[in-house]
Amino acid sequence: MNTHIIEARRYLDNAREILTDKAKKEDGIYQDQKYVKMAGHTAYVGVLVALDSFLGKKGKGRKDVDWYKQQLSVLDKKLLGRFLAVYDTLHLSMSYDGNPSALVAKAGFDEAEVIIHWLENRMANA
Repeated sequence: MNTHIIEARRYLDNAREILTDKAKKEDGIYQDQKYVKMAGHTAYVGVLVALDSFLGKKGKGRKDVDWYKQQLSVLDKKLLGRFLAVYDTLHLSMSYDGNPSALVAKAGFDEAEVIIHWLENRMANA
């Protein structure tokens, strides 16, 4: 298995652990926004680690969300849609806004898993 995929999954596992151990879920709502934000960021970075291993380097400057969108729009429209969902859910809703809903977190993590699995399969068949 690709070491970048292993690393990406490790980020997701760490993010889940942050939510489970520190965010204190009660009735489907995480009680500690700090850890929701931390978990969202960690999971999002895991997706970026997997994408970076597949997409490669950018040329000049730092990668931003528009660069990923452009690359994925050429590669696979469905994957682009999943990335946009991950960006919105993990990065914006959780990382920035601290959305406390466990259902939102689950949706973001599920989409992240799909992206990582897609990339893993694509790299194995390359």
